[in-house]
Amino acid sequence: MQISGISSSTMINNLNTAQTKVDGDFAAQLAQETEKAQQGKDDAKLKATCKDLEAVFLNLMLSNMRKTVDKATLFDHSQEDMMTSMLDSEMTKDMAKAGGIGLADMLYRQLHPSVTINNKSQAPK
Repeated sequence: MQISGISSSTMINNLNTAQTKVDGDFAAQLAQETEKAQQGKDDAKLKATCKDLEAVFLNLMLSNMRKTVDKATLFDHSQEDMMTSMLDSEMTKDMAKAGGIGLADMLYRQLHPSVTINNKSQAPK
């Protein structure tokens, strides 16, 4: 069958070629978007891990600072020590979530795979 100078087989071939191109483009886009989503999940995990590490560092620092303060010998401090330890743990988690001392940001920038590392020193000369 001939429609205005174009054979049906030519039309079918053109449609198949167009469909293959659309399928290929869709598959490529799908793979690209899936990779972006996975990278987003990995970025979120990396940020959370960096914040957790900063909280651990802050907790160690705070607990060592508390050891330098003398305690009164009049009372038993065993329960107080346990409660203070739990308070310090929660307080340092909140400090890290609020921005902390910048350790988590620095770790994230160094560990993130897409960040380029400059070999230039930050120290003044």
